[in-house]
Amino acid sequence: MYLKRLEDLRIDNDLTQQQVADILLCQREVYRRYEKGTRELPLSYAVKLAKFYDVSLDYLVGLSDSPN
Repeated sequence: MYLKRLEDLRIDNDLTQQQVADILLCQREVYRRYEKGTRELPLSYAVKLAKFYDVSLDYLVGLSDSPN
């Protein structure tokens, strides 16, 4: 699954892939694969990122256009 919003939220918050990977406690390459959709984002990471960016899970995964 390609999560375009992962990249958009990261860029909108002026973060690098490495900074987000550090938040998730994973390697930058692993996080890059989540953004590009070559690796599935674990639910626990999705929850962590939704909390970090202060958006709903539905918004994060593209099911809603409303961040909250």
